[in-house]
Amino acid sequence: MFLSQVTYRNNITSVILLGFPNLQNLNILLFLLLLIIYSVTISANTFIMVLFLLSKNLQTPMYFFITQLSLLDITLITDILPNLLRIVLYDGCTMSLIGCIIQFNLFATSESSECLLLSVMSYDRYLAICNPLRYVSIINHRFCVKSAITVWIVGFLLMLVNAISICSLHFCGPNVIDHFYCDFEPLLQLSCSDTTIIHIQTFIMSILATLIPFMIIVMSYVYIVLTILKIPSFSGRKKAFSTCSSHLMVVSIFYGTLIIVYVFPTRQLTTISKVLSLFYTVIVPLLNPIIYTFRNKDVKEAFDKVNQMKTDKLWW
Repeated sequence: MFLSQVTYRNNITSVILLGFPNLQNLNILLFLLLLIIYSVTISANTFIMVLFLLSKNLQTPMYFFITQLSLLDITLITDILPNLLRIVLYDGCTMSLIGCIIQFNLFATSESSECLLLSVMSYDRYLAICNPLRYVSIINHRFCVKSAITVWIVGFLLMLVNAISICSLHFCGPNVIDHFYCDFEPLLQLSCSDTTIIHIQTFIMSILATLIPFMIIVMSYVYIVLTILKIPSFSGRKKAFSTCSSHLMVVSIFYGTLIIVYVFPTRQLTTISKVLSLFYTVIVPLLNPIIYTFRNKDVKEAFDKVNQMKTDKLWW
């Protein structure tokens, strides 16, 4: 459908996203599935944020950071999925070049911010387990707010540099991207300019936004594991590990897909690459709130208390 619209111009103003061509009769089914995932993801992450605001039991640094993670997940999936729904429904779609650049930079900002946030959360778990006596004095409300603001600002500034560099490129086409969103490499392949500098620049930004936070996470968990192993009782070790198991699972899923998709990229996207990208951009934001709330006693107790408060108010 959209392949016939591919044009070869000196300057392009719009791009065509092919998405998943040749779905045959599965378009409607995939559309409904993605729509359900989007609705559940938005609802689940919003639920976590609202519950944090309403429940005094969840007014802790860990849950404050979880609400920031939920906000990032909502930002990411809202940036990607509404346009993906249009692509699936119409076998592709056209969007402006500026819109494409904005989508990529919003995606990159949310992902780099999430890397930074996960490293802050690992530091929180490190202090809680390895140095509990200093935890309250260091991880206070002021630290949490400053950390959240820093994460958002640094993530935005790092990607702003990329945005400026990408906007300075000359895009001459063809104006087709064989993907379901505007990612870095597919976007640069539309340019006729020399992209060597921007590749080097992006590599440096990736080190700052992903590698350094990952090293902080690894170092934190090395100390956490060593500390847990020193606990004499099995129940004590189990309790200590349970306080960081959810975060460790989220980090494993997030960085696992990140490494597969971006550390070993291929120039030509395959169906497997697209499926992995779909998992990374759509499924991970859905899994995060489930991981943090599934079998979480604090969340269940907070939800029950909020429900009881509403019941009492209605009764009176």
